[in-house]
Amino acid sequence: MLQREGQFRNPSGCAVAGVIDRSGQNMSGEAIIEAISVMHERSNGLGGGFAGYGIYPHYKEFYAFHMFYDSISAQEEAEKFIKRHFEIVYYSEIQTRKLPSIQNEPLIYRYFLAPLPQKLANSHLDEREYVARCVNRINAQIEGAYVFSCGKNMGIFKGVGYPEDIGRFYRLEEYEGYAWTSHGRYPTNTPGWWGGAHPFGLLDFSVVHNGEISSYDANRRYIEMFGYKCTLQTDTEVICYIIDYLVRKKGLTLDETSHIIAASFWDTIAEKEEKAREQETLLRRMFPSLLITGPFSIILGYTGGLMALNDRLKLRSMICAEKGSRAYISSEESAIRKIEPDPDRVWSPVGGEPVVFELYDGEGVRNK
Repeated sequence: MLQREGQFRNPSGCAVAGVIDRSGQNMSGEAIIEAISVMHERSNGLGGGFAGYGIYPHYKEFYAFHMFYDSISAQEEAEKFIKRHFEIVYYSEIQTRKLPSIQNEPLIYRYFLAPLPQKLANSHLDEREYVARCVNRINAQIEGAYVFSCGKNMGIFKGVGYPEDIGRFYRLEEYEGYAWTSHGRYPTNTPGWWGGAHPFGLLDFSVVHNGEISSYDANRRYIEMFGYKCTLQTDTEVICYIIDYLVRKKGLTLDETSHIIAASFWDTIAEKEEKAREQETLLRRMFPSLLITGPFSIILGYTGGLMALNDRLKLRSMICAEKGSRAYISSEESAIRKIEPDPDRVWSPVGGEPVVFELYDGEGVRNK
């Protein structure tokens, strides 16, 4: 019997991929488009996206806001807010390529911003918290306006379509960066719309995710107590906010953060050496509401690095590989071999244990 979209559910759908050159050498977006295209059947055309790091060297000191607008009026209202809180160094529409497969796109703009000094001083916040709160206010309070990327020297590009088409739509082969991540979406419980595609980002963090978060409501209720607002209608958004809260606000390392969101079972912790047992016990007791349950594999992008993480039972596939200075992460080995046919090393990460790849020059500081 011929199966049609909507008549069956593919619970293991979605694809993730990432590549970083740890020497800092730039790569065009062409390779990551080729890698994610190999996993075409894991998507259903309802979402695809990419994040690139190091792509804005001429504006690297400024926050790059990528914005979706549903209407001109939403754009006007959002720009009034932006002008009250930031200096606009430069802005324009994000250049795209018309494709028959990409339809009903919103207005898509890019702004390079610096917080207004007096506004920042009066807020009594550090700069990154000031920016994060402004982003949350736009997304939660201005109807039809969405900030979907807001880091420095990085950018997220996403939409409704197959990921390889989204990459071509945004002309990513014309960008160069030292690290890229990508996602092909197969939504199961949430709608396919432009803001709901992956990656999800806040400041320089970006997250792509394959899986389903059964703890979403508990995670969301907890994280929203600290000023975050989950407005983008998909469970993955909360992962980005949890990581931002634990790493940026609480000062934890990526390893410590991983042992909160993908914590080992209590009987597994009990069998560990004393130091590890005490540390993981403390983390589980301090942040019980931030344990993410359900199957997942994620790639976290951040300034200077990428992190791969599976759920503790490894219910979603994830492969890592290395070739010289380049490191690769993907849902399938075939995607890695598409862009690197002869890797030096290929392995499958242990469930619940992070794999971190960072620039050799030490700019990747999240795990220090």
